[in-house]
Amino acid sequence: MSDSTQVFLIIGLTLVAFIWGRFRYDLVALAALLVSTLVGLVPANEAFLGFGHPAVITVVAVLVLSRGFERSGLVDVIAEQTLKVGEQLVWQVLVLTGTVLVLSAVMNNVGALALMLPVAMRMARKHERSPSLLLMPLAFGSLLGGLTTLIGTPPNIIISSYRASQTGEAFGMFAFSPVGIGVALAGLGFIVLLGWRLSPQREGQSSADELFDTANYLVEVRVEEDSKARGWTLRDLHSELEETVPVLAVVRGETRHAAHDFMGSLKEDDILLLEAGPDEMKLLEDKAGLHLGAEPEGANDDDKENDVEERSAASDDEASSNAKAEREKERKRHLDPEGLQLVEAVVRNDSMMIHRTVTQLRLLNQHGLHLVAVARDGARLKQRLRDIRFRAGDVLLLQGDEGGLGESLATLGCLPLASRNLTIGQPRMLALSLGIFALAIVAMLLDWLPAAVALSTAALGSLLVGVLPLREAYQAIDGPVIVLLGAMLPVGHALDTSGGAALIADQLLAMGSDWPVVATLAGLFMLSMLLSNIINNAAAALLMAPIAASLAQGFSVSLDPFLMAVAVSASCAFLTPIGHQSNTLVMGPGGYQFSDYWKLGLPLSLVVMMTAIPMILWVWPL
Repeated sequence: MSDSTQVFLIIGLTLVAFIWGRFRYDLVALAALLVSTLVGLVPANEAFLGFGHPAVITVVAVLVLSRGFERSGLVDVIAEQTLKVGEQLVWQVLVLTGTVLVLSAVMNNVGALALMLPVAMRMARKHERSPSLLLMPLAFGSLLGGLTTLIGTPPNIIISSYRASQTGEAFGMFAFSPVGIGVALAGLGFIVLLGWRLSPQREGQSSADELFDTANYLVEVRVEEDSKARGWTLRDLHSELEETVPVLAVVRGETRHAAHDFMGSLKEDDILLLEAGPDEMKLLEDKAGLHLGAEPEGANDDDKENDVEERSAASDDEASSNAKAEREKERKRHLDPEGLQLVEAVVRNDSMMIHRTVTQLRLLNQHGLHLVAVARDGARLKQRLRDIRFRAGDVLLLQGDEGGLGESLATLGCLPLASRNLTIGQPRMLALSLGIFALAIVAMLLDWLPAAVALSTAALGSLLVGVLPLREAYQAIDGPVIVLLGAMLPVGHALDTSGGAALIADQLLAMGSDWPVVATLAGLFMLSMLLSNIINNAAAALLMAPIAASLAQGFSVSLDPFLMAVAVSASCAFLTPIGHQSNTLVMGPGGYQFSDYWKLGLPLSLVVMMTAIPMILWVWPL
């Protein structure tokens, strides 16, 4: 079997595994690298050189700098101004999408979306509007913004490094800007003027307020003298029912204890505030002896004494009625779900929760989080919580200690969707962060330092001056993306050295022998865009770059327009929720279905292509 046949087989199986999604893309990429090494396509002593490739180092530096921008307060300042937009939907779409577009130009586009997503949710709820009208334009805006600079998206960094390997000179920081800005503005104009109307409006379904309106699902059960659960802990209750019962609180007398903080045993007349449907209520009655109804037949001992004092102090029915009303009001205050430290969060593509259950994650014991409910595709899941295997884009309603919620969610790989509390960073840190970044850009523009060195130096400088703690810097590095890049770089190189890329290019040249070069360039653009919608955009760029180079060589024309076509098209995954993390992140909060994306994504893809091809040929002539 020839080398080219072997590499086609390996890449074909890799693409199938990417599309299947059963295994995470970093594991698939690593398996492809190791198999390529074992069959001799990649020399064993070069197998892991991809992890030290300038493209990988540049991506790491950009991720750290992006977190530094967030930490210094830059994004908070922008988000605070964004929230001041008026009630007109068109203006909201323009401001939100325009803001995330600008942010994506100088930071990781997934990071930019993650920062603006809570702002968009807050804006939608403030104006009682379905978030689905805002979130898809927001996600697509983050992709468009990444087109405009070298550091905006990994495909640009990959294409720049590939050009350096072919010509000895990489694309500069703003080499992508003429085409990228033109395409981004065309896409933004389409979204604002027409595109947002193609976003599905999930009235009452995608709104997390209505998805997780706990007041509509809460029931109150009382521990009675003969209840089996008397003397049990909440853990005993969960164990007996073989179910993660979403208990929110335990009310004892006048004190309400959040469930995740209640470590004692249940006593007579304790009230459990929980979410339960008919099946769960039957289990509670049969196995724990807990029944509906929070009020005991008579008041508890303390209340009885208070009642005697009240009756002796009040001689008429009105006073007694008032006292009863006050007691009822106090009871409702304790049973009010507000203040139970609930948080909504969406499961990210790289989350450790994917394909795992609550039990496997030990969510409560290890992370201090109590799962209350799960929504998927805009609808609340009705199955047992312990049986749910989490997917990327799931929206979770969690309860936990307020101080540790953020760290726990970050560890699990979840993005909080609660209203963002804007905390403006220190002005000195903001100025330092921007100053360090500006120096790195100047060093790149003047060719003092290559991009990887300049941005890595800026990232190190941010750590040394205290803009970002070291622990957060390591958390900011997206491990799966780094493994994907490091593993697929040698595989992509093997496609080139084995002659596989040349074979594909020869077939395309034969098919388009009677066509103008522009038609083949458009075909390459469409093929790369289609590929980016089913696999990671960085992987698409890695695989398409050698094919683009072979096409340029076959036509005896400049390499640059073909590489630029790959760079733009690989970053425009608008047709599916799996093509890019940004699309997946908004799927749950927006209540989108798989088929919703192409309704806005297809016309936007056409707008991008019709704008990009002429712009590329104008800026980078054949």
